[in-house]
Amino acid sequence: MNFRFKKKLYILLFTQLAIIIISFISYRKISLISYINISFLFTAALLLLTLLIYTIHSGFYDAISRSFNLAFSRGKDERRLEDIPRLSEMITVDEKPLLFHGLMNALFMLIALIAYYF
Repeated sequence: MNFRFKKKLYILLFTQLAIIIISFISYRKISLISYINISFLFTAALLLLTLLIYTIHSGFYDAISRSFNLAFSRGKDERRLEDIPRLSEMITVDEKPLLFHGLMNALFMLIALIAYYF
């Protein structure tokens, strides 16, 4: 198997195991509804984090972060706005793996929801 595929599979298995363990800890049992609830929280967190990183990479927060950096460093040293790095250049996390794992967890959650209602 491909190394990247194995890595994605291991991370997906780890998230599913974490969902089951947290479900057992919070509900004191493992049921389909507890799996669905915890899986929804994991999926929402992964997808929202993906959207946040995508928004940062688009340059939406660049002006705000540079102006805050300039305002809070006033008086320490003389800097120009062009010397301050952009936030989109500093954050180099790739959002595609987070999106993949969020969508895969959503798929498993939807399968569990279908099984619960039928």
